[in-house]
Amino acid sequence: MISNDSRLLVIDTSTSYLSLGLHHNGHTDSICEAAGAKQSELILPRIQQLLAESGLILSQLDAIIYAQGPGAFTGLRIGLGVATGLALPFSLPLIGIPCLDAVAALAPDQPCVLAATDARMNELFYAWYDTHNHKRLSDYLVGTAESICLPAGQHQATGIGNAYGLNINLPVSGQNLMPGAQEYVQLALSGRYKATDAAHASLHYVRNKIALTAAEQAARRTASQIA
Repeated sequence: MISNDSRLLVIDTSTSYLSLGLHHNGHTDSICEAAGAKQSELILPRIQQLLAESGLILSQLDAIIYAQGPGAFTGLRIGLGVATGLALPFSLPLIGIPCLDAVAALAPDQPCVLAATDARMNELFYAWYDTHNHKRLSDYLVGTAESICLPAGQHQATGIGNAYGLNINLPVSGQNLMPGAQEYVQLALSGRYKATDAAHASLHYVRNKIALTAAEQAARRTASQIA
């Protein structure tokens, strides 16, 4: 069981931004930078930077938190590959946090929240939440803005996520905000997300794609080598 005193590495590669964090001594140090297609090149040096600044080494971590999706397919696979490569040598547990859950956490204590993020190809990843009661009201979905409808029995809602930075019409008003490492840490500390061993860690896909890209394969190999 992890606690606020645990040492936790956070990896979120679900968007074009590289978002990392290291929680230790009750606070979270974070890095967030535009990475684009360079996530696989930047992720390990930035993790090493966080560890060096904290004076910690990988074997001293209690768990690794990773963004579970839905999100950019290649980014998610890079993130999970690195998390797995770092965790396996030290038998560190992994805690997967669904990306839309982290987005919804930015709008707490609301009866109906639309968490929506850019899925490219004129589509969005989205889900509905009751953040007051910590409940998801729908599946994780992908679709156009026009296809999004309020859940049955709901008449008003608020929205959150980078979909609100796009030039589209969404069914509810909202804010263009995205979670950082701190939100992932707080969700992991809530106890609502199960830790698993690295061999059984999984991702949430709402689109199908097969085969690792060369970047994903390289990231996994490099993570295994430095661990």
